[in-house]
Amino acid sequence: MTNRDTTPPSTTTAPWRGMVPVEDTALAVTDTGGPGTPVLYLNGQFATQGYWRRVVADLGPGWRHITYDERARGRRSGRSADYSFEAAVRDVDAVLAARGVDRALLVGWSYGAVVAAHWAHRNPSRTLGAVLVDGAFPHDWLDEAMAQRIRTLFRRLYPLTVLVRPTGITPRMSAAQQAESNIELGRLSRERELAPVLDAITVPVRYVVASGTSLGSRGDEQEQIRASLEAVTVRNPQIRVSAKVPSNHGAILKKDFRAVAAAVREVSPAAA
Repeated sequence: MTNRDTTPPSTTTAPWRGMVPVEDTALAVTDTGGPGTPVLYLNGQFATQGYWRRVVADLGPGWRHITYDERARGRRSGRSADYSFEAAVRDVDAVLAARGVDRALLVGWSYGAVVAAHWAHRNPSRTLGAVLVDGAFPHDWLDEAMAQRIRTLFRRLYPLTVLVRPTGITPRMSAAQQAESNIELGRLSRERELAPVLDAITVPVRYVVASGTSLGSRGDEQEQIRASLEAVTVRNPQIRVSAKVPSNHGAILKKDFRAVAAAVREVSPAAA
């Protein structure tokens, strides 16, 4: 059992909303402030910080909630020359530094779950815990046929994403950039790549797992991917499944936000 400091942060910070410069761009950040444990929310690959509003409301003002929109996501975050996974991990550091947070509890959904897992692995002394929402499953789902399916899907969706882009719900990225980001996620999710990251995590991690399909999946593909988690929990006692919920991948933060909030409470330093 790894020892950890369970003393919650005590610094009180005023609410803040603004832009955080990072490298060649700037990210739109919202910080509720307050003296509670800082919780940093990491979005789905092309999602926005608004997806977390139900989780934030359920947890309430006793926590310090920090959300942000990744590069070229939302209405305000700027475009960039770099949409790589490593850029997304660096953005975690940039947001925490800008808000004066040294240690945080991470909550990531989908792509954000993989970012959270990598950041927790690389920064154990700065991670209070992590909640991974239907993501970060070590499974070899990417092959050349799947890569072509992804490229085709994003080409077909692109005209629609451009139409609704002014609302902020689709990224200001080209179809090729979106597809390559998704393909990179597939490479990072391979068992030989992601399993060692999860096995080496030394802080408490809880998964909230959805049911059914996700965008672009067929049949029981998504459930096969999720099944890889069983071996992870056997190898690393720090990692547990908090809940398996009935909603699908895309609806989990809307329909099962209470399960996500419960997992945050479960993994928080105050519960240790």
